[in-house]
Amino acid sequence: MSGLKVAVIGAGSTYTPELVSTISAAEEGLRVRELVLHDIDAERRDVVGALAARMLSRQGFEGSLELTSDLDLALRDADAVLIQIRVGGQAARLSDETVPLRCGCIGQETTGAGGFAKAMRTVPVVLEIAERARRLSAPGAWIVDFTNPVGIVTRALLDAGHRAVGLCNVAIGFQREFARLLGVPGNRIAVDQVGLNHLTWVRSAWLDGQDALPPLLDSHLDEIAEGLELRPELITELGAVPSYYLHYFYDHDEVLEEQLAGTPRAQVVAEIERDLLELYRDPELDEKPTRLEERGGAFYSEAATALVRSLFDDTGDTQVIDTRNGATLPGLAPDDVVEVPARIGADGPEPLEQPELAPELLGLTRHVASYERLTAAAAVSRDPVEAKKALLAHPLIGQDELASRLLEQLAAAERSGIPLPVPEGAAS
Repeated sequence: MSGLKVAVIGAGSTYTPELVSTISAAEEGLRVRELVLHDIDAERRDVVGALAARMLSRQGFEGSLELTSDLDLALRDADAVLIQIRVGGQAARLSDETVPLRCGCIGQETTGAGGFAKAMRTVPVVLEIAERARRLSAPGAWIVDFTNPVGIVTRALLDAGHRAVGLCNVAIGFQREFARLLGVPGNRIAVDQVGLNHLTWVRSAWLDGQDALPPLLDSHLDEIAEGLELRPELITELGAVPSYYLHYFYDHDEVLEEQLAGTPRAQVVAEIERDLLELYRDPELDEKPTRLEERGGAFYSEAATALVRSLFDDTGDTQVIDTRNGATLPGLAPDDVVEVPARIGADGPEPLEQPELAPELLGLTRHVASYERLTAAAAVSRDPVEAKKALLAHPLIGQDELASRLLEQLAAAERSGIPLPVPEGAAS
């Protein structure tokens, strides 16, 4: 593999220093000749970019680094395009987390009504970036999407014919946590995580060819359950470890009550980001600060670097990614986008064959897959009827009057200046 040009779109993110540190640490394996950090927010781009330059210099990075607001410049001849944007910033996230609460629905930026609002404003922007990448990037370029909601965004990219792979940090988070509990290096654990993005279950965790999940749960069930905010008994009954995001489904009423009484996560994250950006301004800082760990998204950078390397080195190793289902999970449509282990090579991900999902898992998965299909279509068509159908299909919403009220509230938020482009007339 010759040296790659890697373009990071949304590089003003406070995640970027972690990504930069991983790319530079993996330079020998990844061989990046040019790293371009793009963002439309000049202040964030310059602050994060300056830290990135110091980090790369400290680590002896031999490639070039460029900071730009020119999207075409970033994309031109790029081999890999990493998209990690947040359309509307933390203000939009705050709206995602609070507008649904007015209607008695959970407010969360990727799940339920909040995730719907985020998808509606994000998909068109990502598709525009991808279309420009199609014209300008190198032949055979790959788009790696970390932009939430990953499953819906990846579906929209694939529906439009782009060479794209979705990536989430949940699987690598489980891998590292299980490895910690077992006292082994992270790369010795392989998790069989299956489902949809932010709607997955780990059914096995392989260590040296043996499924370590049963003994792991025997020894550490309470600790694992506490980290997921789920009852230990539920994990035992399911015979699988749900991702944290199943908390919003399995404990819906409790979560809603807590959200109504608590501080939105968006406010907490905004404060962390302000502190991080202030730290990043320190001209003596040349490594990622420990406070970045509070931001969330742990290990995403390692997963992203590993994925890009495998796509261009044709390694054929197994990673958990988001891609078309095909015949991987029986009971789901071939064009559904699933999150499963896949063999990664130059031709893209090849999902590994999976046993059937148990009925209690499959039912919820099919329900949410239908919602994702409708939302991806509505985000492109801007059809108000299709938008409402998407909310009617979501298991946390699903009521006529409620769906209409939600859409009305989201449209009102847009009119007041919050960037939530819900179709006008959607509440009718």
